[in-house]
Amino acid sequence: MKTAKDYMEAANASVPRLSAEEAVARHGKDGAVFIDVRDSSDLKASGTIAGAHHVPRGMIEFRADPGVEALYNPIFQKDAELYLICGAGGQAALAGKTLQDMGYTNVTNIGGFAAWKEAGGPTQD
Repeated sequence: MKTAKDYMEAANASVPRLSAEEAVARHGKDGAVFIDVRDSSDLKASGTIAGAHHVPRGMIEFRADPGVEALYNPIFQKDAELYLICGAGGQAALAGKTLQDMGYTNVTNIGGFAAWKEAGGPTQD
């Protein structure tokens, strides 16, 4: 039986991670799509990255699959630069691994929202 640790190790081994400072430098660049995978209650409590899209981790497969027409979000393009953030980096890593398994080739974990704010990244409520 696989454990949560097994899934985290596989995700962290597969999905590249940027520091908050590196991620802030990429924010606003052409082609960069920032996605917050936290639950709505977390976003309401703390805000999110300015201009980020909200796709909860529990919906990532449905929003990223063009075959699920009623739920698909066109921000998900196979060659898009996808930057994922969550509370501390774990959910972003797991969501990133799922996206890779779905054929997305340019997925990056940018860690947690607190680090983003500490690095001076732009935010919105």
